[in-house]
Amino acid sequence: MTYKLPHLKDFDAPVKVLFTGYLTAVAVGYFFAVVQIMFTHGMADGEFGLSLDDIVYSYYGNRSGTVLESKLNGSMKDNATEHERFVIMQWDREGGNESDYASTGVKKIIETKCVMCHNEGASGIPDFTKFEELHELTKEDEGATFASLTRVSHIHLFGISFIFMFVGLIFNFAETSTNKYKCIAIGMPYTFLIVDIFSWWLTKLHPMFASLIMLAGGGMAIAFIFMWVVSLLEMWFFEKAFVNAEGKRHPLWSTYVESKLQKIGCDDATTLLKKLGCFSRKTLYLLWKKWLELGLPFVKKILEKNN
Repeated sequence: MTYKLPHLKDFDAPVKVLFTGYLTAVAVGYFFAVVQIMFTHGMADGEFGLSLDDIVYSYYGNRSGTVLESKLNGSMKDNATEHERFVIMQWDREGGNESDYASTGVKKIIETKCVMCHNEGASGIPDFTKFEELHELTKEDEGATFASLTRVSHIHLFGISFIFMFVGLIFNFAETSTNKYKCIAIGMPYTFLIVDIFSWWLTKLHPMFASLIMLAGGGMAIAFIFMWVVSLLEMWFFEKAFVNAEGKRHPLWSTYVESKLQKIGCDDATTLLKKLGCFSRKTLYLLWKKWLELGLPFVKKILEKNN
């Protein structure tokens, strides 16, 4: 049984406002999620901006120092002065003993600068009113714990899946793409989401998988931006964006994708599955080249530094 879906441009104004409100809200949420990543993972190496070093330090850890030192040089760098951080790190390097906790001035700094957030009322972060929890951070930095990865993994899988379900549902009413490319755009975020989550666990085991996290995050962002832009354009600017000066519809954007596939040697693929397979092989080949050029030397450098 076949059925014809209504198109975004044909919906009544209240439905368009509903869809637009949701898309706007999740776009703002996506933006703040990126900002939050920049201020947490993006500061793992002490410099603003997300890099492979940040990913490695966040999940695998900076095995050349302790957790406390990594945080003071990374995401917590701006929460204390240079002198205060030096005092804490000096105490940390000398063993982080409780007998020296007060006499070195570390206790006063912790109570002044850290306890306002790290207290018994906070969840998910150590309570610095208890020396035992602070002392745990004076051990070697091994990155995210398996407990924290388990907690964050299921939260991301449930939450992000719901976000992309509704974004994909709205995009499903678009008419400027064929069904097979709709399937690709709607399915991409879920594929990259699963790759992203598993990459956290793989990077925890070995830093060579850090690049997969950035690849998966980029893939989700591209799919989100594409569906978001197309949906809004079709709802409110269809005549301007998809109709030429003569009043005729522009060709489906999918035809441009087909021409690109032909240029990379996939013109002989006759089915969607074969085209996806061909495109995936080409993409993996390019990624493998980048890995040999950039990824492998980086990992060797990290391992040499740790040794």
